[in-house]
Amino acid sequence: MKKGLAQLRTQPMTAEREWTVDSVPVLRAEVSLPEPEEGQDAVCRRIRRYYRLQCRCFLRYCERFLLPQAAAEYRAALEAGAVPRCARAELTYRVTWNQGGLWSLYTQSREPDEGGRILVTRRGDTWDLSAGYPAALPDFFPPRQNWKRRLTALAAEEIRRREAAGFPPFHPHWKRRLRRFLSPHNFYLTDQGLVFFYPMYALGGSITEFLLPYREEGSPEV
Repeated sequence: MKKGLAQLRTQPMTAEREWTVDSVPVLRAEVSLPEPEEGQDAVCRRIRRYYRLQCRCFLRYCERFLLPQAAAEYRAALEAGAVPRCARAELTYRVTWNQGGLWSLYTQSREPDEGGRILVTRRGDTWDLSAGYPAALPDFFPPRQNWKRRLTALAAEEIRRREAAGFPPFHPHWKRRLRRFLSPHNFYLTDQGLVFFYPMYALGGSITEFLLPYREEGSPEV
């Protein structure tokens, strides 16, 4: 049987695109995503296709949804006698674990919303390099353990600790939102442990992260 990869060698794949109205730039998109190096196996080709597709989808999203918003803001600025601005959207990534046949990272996009604020969206990806497909969050827990209950209990304890320490307040109904917004896709591995996170505005004004340490140092099992 062919042995799977222990690690994945990658380099950044970048793309840029700019949209104009009346020859004036109104929206600029920048993408940086991982690209497996050439000369690796079929798993690498699958991962390469996955992130190239993510790049195309993000640029298409910018054109279909962010460009009309940017064009409207441009025309409103002209009517108000203000200096038009060029909106910016970006999609980036960070690799957080790359050993033992597992490759973990998160991708994160930043885009302006209609209120002028910056919306940040994050997604975690953890790839099983031997199988060639993303690993599921329950795979890192002992069999038959209620992983959702364990994660929400840890998050509740940490929120109480942060509130007592004077952190910015969380959503008033954060207790019921812990389970509602817990997603099996929103996690990644690090040297310290498994990080699971909640989307922006789910529990507070930003993406909220929680760390679950591993049972043994250097092992991705929790």
